[in-house]
Parts: sequence; structure tokens; C-alpha cells
Amino acid sequence: MKGVLEPIDRVSEVVFGVLMAMTFIGALNVAEAGEGEVRKVMVAALGCNIAWGLVDGIMYVVAILTERSRARLLGEAPQDAPRLHAHDFRGALGVFLLVTVSTFPLVVPFMLFGELAPALLASRLAAVAMLFLGGWALARYSGGNRWLAGTGMAAVGALLVGALMALGG
Repeated sequence: MKGVLEPIDRVSEVVFGVLMAMTFIGALNVAEAGEGEVRKVMVAALGCNIAWGLVDGIMYVVAILTERSRARLLGEAPQDAPRLHAHDFRGALGVFLLVTVSTFPLVVPFMLFGELAPALLASRLAAVAMLFLGGWALARYSGGNRWLAGTGMAAVGALLVGALMALGG
């Protein structure tokens, strides 16, 4: 049985979730952040990913309806109105969960460590590891070099987060 989401879509959703969470976490300043600020940033990171997961899940359904309507217009599908099926909603739920759950490995260190500096380090290492695994998974799917793709994804992710933070995100 074919999965609801293609491997590229699954990895992309996780990478998007990691990058969004990293932009929030990257805003923490070790020298200035108090416990209240850290909590606010963690709640904001989780809230952002929940909101984005919801938007992304809804857009997944919109894209399916658009593709089916287009197929009907081109005569490639029956002329009755396009309908959504259970697997479409499972795909939307999968998108939501991938974006949302990808936040947790980055947030958990702040619950485990009493000090901000080691929590930031652990969170950033978790993010780099998740990005590396995303690149590895894409290379595995496409037959590419897994080490190169993993390293490249982690490096590109780090550069993107740096750019997002520099732009105020």
C-alpha cells in the first residue's frame, strides 16, 4: 500500500518544522534570557509550529481539491464534483503532526537542563541531527550519497536559520 505522503513531502515537513522552531530558539540570548523569557520562547515555538501545521494541513487538502478539479477540467477525471476521501484527511493530519512533533526534540532540552546555555547547545545539536537525518532520508530515497546529503542539509539549515535570524525572524 502506498503511503499517504511521499518521502520527499514527509522530510520536507519535518525540515520546515525544525527550521521554524530554530528561528524562535535562536532568538534566545544566553546573557539576557530569564526563566520567564525562555518559557515564552518555547511556548511561541510550539505555538508557531502548531499553527503552521494546521495551515499546512489545510493547504494539503486545498491542493488535492485543486488537482482533482484541474483533472476534471482537462477531461482526465469524471465530471462529477471532486471529493475528499479518508486518505486525504490522513495526509492532512500527517502533515500537521510532522510539523508539530518536529518541535519537541528542540524544546525538550529546555525542560531537562536548569541552565540556558547547555539547553541551547542541546537544542541546536538536536536540530542539526534532525536536519542531517532529513538529508540522509532524501538521499536514501533518491539513491544519492547519504553522508553528503545529510551534511549538506545540516549546513544549509544552519545557514537558513542564520539568515532568518539576521532578518529578524
